[in-house]
Amino acid sequence: MDAFAAFVSKLNSFVWGPYMLVFLVGTGIFLTLRLGFLQVRTLPYALKLAFSPRQQDKKSEGDISHFHALMTALAATIGTGNIAGVATAVFTGGPGAVFWMWVTAFFGMATKYGEAILAVKYRIVDEKGEMAGGPMYYIDRGLKLKWLAWAFAFFGAFASFGIGNMTQTNSVAMAMNGTFGISPIITGIILAILTGAVILGGIQSIGRVTGFVVPFMAIFYVLGGLAIIVLNLDKLGPALALILSDAFTGQAVAGGALGTVIRYGVARGVFSNEAGLGSAPIAAAAAKTDHPGRQALVSMTGTFLDTIVVCSITGIVLAMAGLYTGEASGAQLTIASFEAFLPGMGKYIVTIGLIFFAYSTVLGWSYYGEKCFQYIFSRKAVVYYRYAFVIATFIGCTLELDLVWDIADTLNGAMAIPNLIGLLGLSGVIVSETKSFMEIRKREKQAERSGTSIGA
Repeated sequence: MDAFAAFVSKLNSFVWGPYMLVFLVGTGIFLTLRLGFLQVRTLPYALKLAFSPRQQDKKSEGDISHFHALMTALAATIGTGNIAGVATAVFTGGPGAVFWMWVTAFFGMATKYGEAILAVKYRIVDEKGEMAGGPMYYIDRGLKLKWLAWAFAFFGAFASFGIGNMTQTNSVAMAMNGTFGISPIITGIILAILTGAVILGGIQSIGRVTGFVVPFMAIFYVLGGLAIIVLNLDKLGPALALILSDAFTGQAVAGGALGTVIRYGVARGVFSNEAGLGSAPIAAAAAKTDHPGRQALVSMTGTFLDTIVVCSITGIVLAMAGLYTGEASGAQLTIASFEAFLPGMGKYIVTIGLIFFAYSTVLGWSYYGEKCFQYIFSRKAVVYYRYAFVIATFIGCTLELDLVWDIADTLNGAMAIPNLIGLLGLSGVIVSETKSFMEIRKREKQAERSGTSIGA
């Protein structure tokens, strides 16, 4: 077993090594240039599409609204990476890693946009009348490489049990035990019941729950972080200056090096927002939308909200507290930093945030894994996947998961390889669909200015 664990650890280091990070960020840069920095030009409209009740499409084909599709995707992306992942990056690479997370997110927005536009374009309607889409479908139907599509679905289906389930519920169980003294077995039973009650109802049930949980958890955590920043404004300027200077020097952590700062910033940025991994477009494919470009803009905002907003709160508070040179790392470092500014309250903000972040990740990834499982086997096999997923929720709370972490992390990274090949191979389709949508937007703007509808 020790030899196998060592092999998995080495494989994980290779999968998440510098070549993969260059591949991930390079794809984002390539799409950003091909799309003319679309993430800058369209972000205000994209946010309006995502959150305005008047912009929710109720007539087009699809299973859930723009908002619920985004919340399902955010449920999976806003997770332990936003709390523990950022802290690990800062502890290992220094505060400058936060800057490279921002850079990764900027280019990742173009990647996330490209993933979603292809997911909607190549989605299918299954035998139950529900949408099914994602990298396995656009690789299969777009690139005509069924074996590569099957590889993505295989990696995604099994990654959902690890990175999207057991590792998350384990974090919840440890947090509940450490802060409130609740037994991991009790936590496991409760989480299994709650997860089963939601996912057995399918994507509509998942969308409704994440539509409530995700905004609540994000606002709760962000407000806690903002309270610290506002109450300690004198530390904000120096913290931002430290992040920017350390990003290009790597001198904030003893023994730090610029390469280490960049690597951990990029790696944890990708781990947090999942741009390029191919998970989020599975949720985007379920959205009710009249054009792939419209939902793609909504999906793009997920990377912005996850990294530029939520991860930034964690990173800035860590830089302000300055505890990253001590022994605490991961979630414990974030808890210690919040406690330094809000004694007696900070640990509860982080712990409760971690619990909701991890649980929402379980819900989002249950849908991702289900669709991958459906692609490999059939729609009829989905019910067995759901029951197995619920059982894994309990198991994750009660076992030591070091090896599971490495296996899950490796499968998670392996998903990116076929997905990025699909994005690059179908980049011409992404551009053509974008041009088509921008013509529609041009006519919509003209109609808005003249006070008429397009069909009038």
